[in-house]
Amino acid sequence: MEIKQWIFLLVLVVTLAVFAYTMNRLRYFFSFTRPFPVNDFGKRILVTLDVAIAQSKIFRWPFTGFLHALVFWGFMVITLGSIEMVVDGLTGLERAFSGLGLLYAIIIGSGDVFALVVLMGVVVFFLRRLFATIRRFKGEEINRISKIDAAVALTMIILLMLSLTGMNIGYLAMEGENAHGVFPVSSFLQPYIISSSFGATHLFHEINWWAHILLIFLFANILPYSKHFHVFTSVPNVFLSRLEPLGYLPNMPDIEKEVRMMMTGQLPETGEVSVPARFGVKDAEDVTWKNYLDSLACTECGRCTAVCPANITGKKLSPRKLFVDLRARMKEKGPGMMKNGKSFSDGKALLRDYISTEELWACTTCNACVQECPININHPTLIVDMRRYLVMEESAAPSGLNIMFSNIENNGAPWQYSQEDRLKWAEHGKME
Repeated sequence: MEIKQWIFLLVLVVTLAVFAYTMNRLRYFFSFTRPFPVNDFGKRILVTLDVAIAQSKIFRWPFTGFLHALVFWGFMVITLGSIEMVVDGLTGLERAFSGLGLLYAIIIGSGDVFALVVLMGVVVFFLRRLFATIRRFKGEEINRISKIDAAVALTMIILLMLSLTGMNIGYLAMEGENAHGVFPVSSFLQPYIISSSFGATHLFHEINWWAHILLIFLFANILPYSKHFHVFTSVPNVFLSRLEPLGYLPNMPDIEKEVRMMMTGQLPETGEVSVPARFGVKDAEDVTWKNYLDSLACTECGRCTAVCPANITGKKLSPRKLFVDLRARMKEKGPGMMKNGKSFSDGKALLRDYISTEELWACTTCNACVQECPININHPTLIVDMRRYLVMEESAAPSGLNIMFSNIENNGAPWQYSQEDRLKWAEHGKME
């Protein structure tokens, strides 16, 4: 093995070790959450192809949606080239997949074009964040760290695309007509950047090659600690979308079982009765693992908040904030649970310390946020589960709801009239 291969192997091992540590940490965080059933894989594949791959929902915002779709598709193609770079780095080969012939030419040519497209798209995104006044980019949950996070990620993507194009230009300058693949953009730029007669063409190629692969490794390990983790989690999140109709609110299994027993009068068999540890959601460990995945997949784009009628009318609710808060709360409490067990308490909770009751009761469960979310995050399920905790554990519903609950308990209906008086309106009509 050459020295370049040994260096590459060392860098790769360190990268994978850091990434494995991060993934193992997240695995523990997921283990603290509640189950979420997954079925109907055929339908999930179709949803993924439509929403994640075809980016259908992102086109609700035509200009930025189209740019985002191009960036996404570009990353899909460029990732194939990145895999080849890893193989090249380990084996010492140059363009290890070139034996694929026409398919290779299509992939490499597309990657070369998409490098420019992604670069232009990200520059537009950067300029919009710096100079445009866009309401959905603002909010209590969008703090200074979030803005720095976005700037760092966009800067790294720009450098990735520049180094990829530089690497292709250097390769063309070295190989000339013997180059494998097609490079529409780089072949046009190459005469203006570096001449094939220039003695440092190999050095130019190597600088850009190492810059590109090291940026990939660095980016991969920064992403899990960033809102841009959606690069990894958005497609799985879409695949795991809730498939029921938007207005459907799932029952609590333990409560549903108890109600069915009361209605049928059938006693449960031994072992069927179970008392839930907690009704609803109070803290991060009470959510389902899908709720937590939603929080990791959230891009903080603000499309959910932008269409929320409660937020538009000045109420405190921001659907985006719910999942930003859940992610932050698990990040805060998770290490303590890893060290001391799931029963660990730091005296704080997701409810009230992060998300106020005012926010929760402002939601109308209209599902506009779910309809708009480009990666199918389901906000109302988390909101309703937190409301359930307030009602069933603390009896802390708004006064209007408490009156309704009392009427249902006493009168069998939401109204204040007894069952004997319920049909008096009809008798009044007869008398007339």
